[in-house]
Amino acid sequence: MADSTDRPVTPEDQRLLVEVNDRIATITLNRPEARNAMSRRMRNDIHTALRACDANQEVDAIILTGADPVFTGGVDLREVAADGSPEPGDDKRQAKDPARACRDTSKPLICAVNGTCVTGGLEIALSCDFIVASERARFADTHAKIGVIPAWGMTALLPRAVGKRMAKEMTATARFVEAEEALRIGLVNHVVPHDELLSQARALASQIVAASTPATSATMRIYDAADGMSFTEAKALEEELMRNWKVDTDDMERRGLRKPKI
Repeated sequence: MADSTDRPVTPEDQRLLVEVNDRIATITLNRPEARNAMSRRMRNDIHTALRACDANQEVDAIILTGADPVFTGGVDLREVAADGSPEPGDDKRQAKDPARACRDTSKPLICAVNGTCVTGGLEIALSCDFIVASERARFADTHAKIGVIPAWGMTALLPRAVGKRMAKEMTATARFVEAEEALRIGLVNHVVPHDELLSQARALASQIVAASTPATSATMRIYDAADGMSFTEAKALEEELMRNWKVDTDDMERRGLRKPKI
């Protein structure tokens, strides 16, 4: 995101683009010359942008995408190599965790995957609420292949999306899963023609905006909080939150809905 100072805008300032239109925020990873590899500064900016969009009262849904030809391959490995390898036990986190920022976002977050989505990029996509994939999208977990352990949630998120056996296969082989297979195994919600990716993602976001109320974000939070719970635990959580939820009947009237009998 560009600084608010009067200095000239440089290409580095444009590595992350943020637009808000029709209550939809679109965040674009914009380092195509580096295959959208995420430097420390870019990871921090993703965190900042997501928090800003989440706090923006003019935003009801968020789209996260990449500048063609790829979504992102994850962390900028050239920067990592230049920093040297930390010793075991050292804190390896040199910037904000963008996948955690995705999971912490209360507003519905759509990942529009426009191309290759690898390793840290896959963790980010998995941390979003929905994934809309271009027909050119392809997914892989290459952490083990390059000799590192994931740190942004891969081992928790991937098996929840595709099942433990497929998650283990993807990690152990580092093979690419093409868009249609990703749809078949439940990794993505939709596969669309590449040229229609953003319009389809915006169409989904527009449906969310049209249906959005304070209960939308609250219910999305319940889904996340209940993930991994037993049915009994998840149902108890839902009932507890509903007991403490105030129904906004005036808002229902404004939206042309009948007030419930409460």
